[in-house]
Amino acid sequence: MAVAWIGNRETLVEHAVAHAAALLGSSRCPVFSFDTDIHGTRAAIALAEQVGAAYDHVEGAALARETALFTDKGAMTIAPGEARRRADMVVIVGDLPEAYDGFLADLANSVPDLSEKNAREFFLIGTGGAMPSFLNGTKATRLSVGKAGLAATLAALRAQCAGRKVSTPVSKFDNFAAALAAAKFPIFLFSGLTSDTFALEMLQGLVADLNRKGRASSLHLPASESGWGGALASTWMTGFAPRTGFGRGFPEFDPWRFDIERMIAEGEADLHLRIARGKSGPAPKGKGVPLIVLTKTPKPVAGAAVTIAIGEAGVDHDAVVYSARTGTLHSAVATAPTTLPSAAEIIRSIGSHVSPEAGWPC
Repeated sequence: MAVAWIGNRETLVEHAVAHAAALLGSSRCPVFSFDTDIHGTRAAIALAEQVGAAYDHVEGAALARETALFTDKGAMTIAPGEARRRADMVVIVGDLPEAYDGFLADLANSVPDLSEKNAREFFLIGTGGAMPSFLNGTKATRLSVGKAGLAATLAALRAQCAGRKVSTPVSKFDNFAAALAAAKFPIFLFSGLTSDTFALEMLQGLVADLNRKGRASSLHLPASESGWGGALASTWMTGFAPRTGFGRGFPEFDPWRFDIERMIAEGEADLHLRIARGKSGPAPKGKGVPLIVLTKTPKPVAGAAVTIAIGEAGVDHDAVVYSARTGTLHSAVATAPTTLPSAAEIIRSIGSHVSPEAGWPC
C-alpha cells in the first residue's frame, strides 16, 4: 500500500520527506496547522521554530476564543470529577461538542454523592430545538430571551440575578432563581465551539457575581480536546498558546497576525504544512500556496505538493492526549496498531533534513 506521494505520484517516504524539507527550506513565510497528539504537537512546534513558521490548530477559531478567555479575562473553573460528585444544579451554556455526550449523559443519569441534595436540576441556555439526546428524558428548563443570542441572554440573566431591570425578561427566570437559591453547588458547562468571546466573558461575570453571596463555578469542555492539549503543549514550550509565530527568531503570540486561515487567504503565507486526523475539515485554500499534508489517507490529497500517510494517535499507535473527562493528559494505547508512522516521527524526519544539527524535544 502506498503511503507517500509527491503530487499524485507514489514515492518512498524518505523521498517525500526530503521534498517536503526542500520546500520548507526555500519558504520565506511557512505556516503550520495541526490536529494531533502531544508528541506530534511538540515536534511541529520545534520544526516551526527551525524554519521560522507561524502555527495554529486546525480548529483555530474556537481554540482562540477559549484561550482568549483565560489569557484576557480569567475564569473560575473546576475539574470534571468534582462537577460529577458535587454539582446539584447543572446549567448547559450554548451548544457543546458531541464528544462530551457520554459525560453529560453520565451527569444526567447520576446524582451527586457529596451534596445534601440527592438530585440534579438541569437548565439550558442558548441551545435551540429539541432537548439534547444525552439528557435521556431528564427534565431540563430552557432559559431564553426571545430570539436574542447567547451573549444577550447571559447578560439579561446576569442583570436579573443582580436585581436589575431588563427590557425583556429571561423566560422561566423564577424557576432558575428558585433552583439557584436551593442549590449548594451550581455549575455552568461551556465551550468555545459556538460561544463567542462576549458570551464566554459574560458567563464568567455571572459566576463571579454568584460567588459574592454563595458558591458557583464553571466547567470548561474544550471545543477540541486535541486543540486544548496542543494549547497546553505550546504554552509550556514557548510561553504562548497557538497562533504563535517564529518569524523573527523568537516566539510571538498574536491571535490576529498568526490566524493561519487569514494568512493563507490574504496571501501572506507561501507554504502550508497541515498535520490532521482523517476527520479534520478541508485545508483552507490559498492561491499559489504549496500544501504539505500529513494525515491518515489511502490516496494523495488533491492539490497537495506532498502527502504522507500517518497513523491516528490512540488508534494506529500509542499516544499521549488531553482528556476533558479527567481534565489532564493521559496515555492512549493503540486500539488497532498498524505500521503507519506517527506524526512526530515524520515531522522529526523532515526536521533532520532541514537542519541536521538541530535538537528535538525528548
